[in-house]
Parts: sequence; structure tokens; C-alpha cells
Amino acid sequence: MTVGIEKCNVHKFRHGQLQPLQEDTVAIERPVALIYNGVSHVVMMATPKDLNYFAIGFSLTENIIESVNEIYGIDIIDGEQGIEVHIELSSRRFMQLKEKRRNLTGRTGCGICGSQQIEQVCQFIPPLALSDKIQLSDFHQSLNYLTQVQMVGGQTGCTHAAVWLDLNGNFIAGFEDVGRHVALDKLLGYRAELQQKLNQNIKGIILVSSRASYEMVQKTARCGVEILFAVSAATSMAIEQAKQSQLTLVGFFRGTQGVIYSNGERIVE
Repeated sequence: MTVGIEKCNVHKFRHGQLQPLQEDTVAIERPVALIYNGVSHVVMMATPKDLNYFAIGFSLTENIIESVNEIYGIDIIDGEQGIEVHIELSSRRFMQLKEKRRNLTGRTGCGICGSQQIEQVCQFIPPLALSDKIQLSDFHQSLNYLTQVQMVGGQTGCTHAAVWLDLNGNFIAGFEDVGRHVALDKLLGYRAELQQKLNQNIKGIILVSSRASYEMVQKTARCGVEILFAVSAATSMAIEQAKQSQLTLVGFFRGTQGVIYSNGERIVE
């Protein structure tokens, strides 16, 4: 069975007719607590797979760490009420985390719910380099990759996806989750771990199956990715953040068409 799904009994009605009770497939959503050096930091609702990459990606995109090397270990404990992901940080990083620690509960619809101060949301990100160049014609098959990585979504219609493509449009990796932010964190965590193993910066773009909201842009830019494609629209704050961080933001991406909101100079066509 695919990890991340379960069965339930439902009644379906079609063309005004109620059908007999039958078995259906739904995506699993569970509370996932990220615990740093024994101290619970955040609880997010997520699909219970690829949680090691989620832990790394969240730690990077929330500026808890700057490098994967600052994580010494990750242990995942599955309990009755939820899943605990224990992350062992370096002493220096944990001390910094305690100083700025916030207590929030994440939801699948909003990645910054519970932030206590405006400053926690509106954070400055140094402008990205303008080094990457792409041709849109190389990405005409990209939407197929979103479907390819949605094993749970394909059976339930209930997940978002984030995929990593090289600058020529070739697929590298992709992840899904009931939460769009969590799917992106998983992908960024995977990319960071791969870069550490290869000891090099991996060029490419990110494509997400959702809208491009402020926090999606912020997470992408914070990890040094220069180009973000979104299947849906971009919000005003997302566009503002993309311009400030010099990220190329494209919305309503359909493989052969889209809307360029910022820094279109990376698209050579």
C-alpha cells in the first residue's frame, strides 16, 4: 500500500442517486511535532512520509540552521496522537533558537500562523545572484512531473507537490504533502542534503502545484534558489518579496505559457 493513505467507508451520490456504502481512499494527515534538543518548537499537519527531509527543509527555511552540518541527528517516533521528529542541533544553533523561539501551530493553509510579531513574518533576505538562465521551451513537460511524484495525490486528489528541475528542464526530485509548505520544505531538505553529499551547489528551478504565496517565495529564496514556478497565481506580498530578493517568480505556469511577476531576465527567450 502507498505510504500516506488509508481506507474509509463512504456513501457517494452521482446524478442525484445515493449509492451503497463503499470503500474509498483518503490521504493521511497527522500532527508532526518538530523537537529540537528535547524542546518542542512547532507542530505542523503533514503527510507522514519523508519527514527527515521535512525536518531539514523546515530548519533551513525557518532560519534555524544555515547548513545541514548543524544537524547532528534526526529520530522519528510514531505515537498514537502524532509523530515526534527529534532533531539534534549544534549547541550554538540551539542557543540561538532558544533566544528567538516562538510557539506556533501550523496549518495546511498557512505557513506562518501563530507568528507573534510582524518582524517574524517580514524578514530580510539578501538578494539572490542573477546567475541562472533558462529557456521556457525546455520546460514544456514539467507539469507531468508534478503528477509523477503525487502517489498519494493520485489516489486521493488531496496533496500538493513540489519538484526540482535542472536548468534544462530535467527532473531531479519531487515530494508531495497535504500541505503545500510542507511539500516545499521536504524538497528543499532533500536538495540541501544532496548538496552536502556532493559538496556543490545544485542549480535548478522549483515548480509547485499551488499558488505562490509570500512564505513559498521566502522559503525558496532563503535556500538560494533563483527561480520559482507556480501552477496558480502569486499574491501581492509574494511578488514584493520576489522583487526584493531578486527571485524570478512565474505564476499560472502551464508548460508553454505563464505570467512572469519578477526578474524575467533569467528567462532568455
